[in-house]
Amino acid sequence: MKSIAILASGSGTNAENIIQYFNRKGTAEVSVILSNNKNAKVLDRAINHKIPAFYFNRMAFNSNLVVSLLKNSGPDLIVLAGFLWKIPENLIEAFPGKIVNIHPALLPKYGGKGMYGMHVHNAVITNKETETGIMKHYSMKITMKAPSFFRQKQILPAKTPLMMLQAKYTNWNTSTFLRL
Repeated sequence: MKSIAILASGSGTNAENIIQYFNRKGTAEVSVILSNNKNAKVLDRAINHKIPAFYFNRMAFNSNLVVSLLKNSGPDLIVLAGFLWKIPENLIEAFPGKIVNIHPALLPKYGGKGMYGMHVHNAVITNKETETGIMKHYSMKITMKAPSFFRQKQILPAKTPLMMLQAKYTNWNTSTFLRL
């Protein structure tokens, strides 16, 4: 069975969806969840699913401590599920082609600082966009162009309510995750 490590910074709705999806499918399991936020709800979700969970600070992340922890858990894939820090090169080099980011919009629009979760959906609605979507891409060194392996575009009806957009995103993410 394939092993997935999740890095998340917040509530963990993406992590929860990934856990439930692979629990049903049976082809992979989430083996560890790590967070840079000691108050993140994703840590509670991990505990509820009996998945080992760890909090780390910036110093641990930029050193080899997090790399060592991940290597010990032996993931086939590392999923950035609402993880808000830039990935350091030592982590990318330790897991080439194994780090995937989930972004709730079609990049390059609505990417960068502050563009996560409902902030992205709110910006899409505020700017009266006619389409949005979801993108999943590999995390690579800054000098390399990270290839996306999944893009789903969705046409938005005029005046789409924010909560409806959030619900659509959750459904896209769950129904189209990974082929493990």
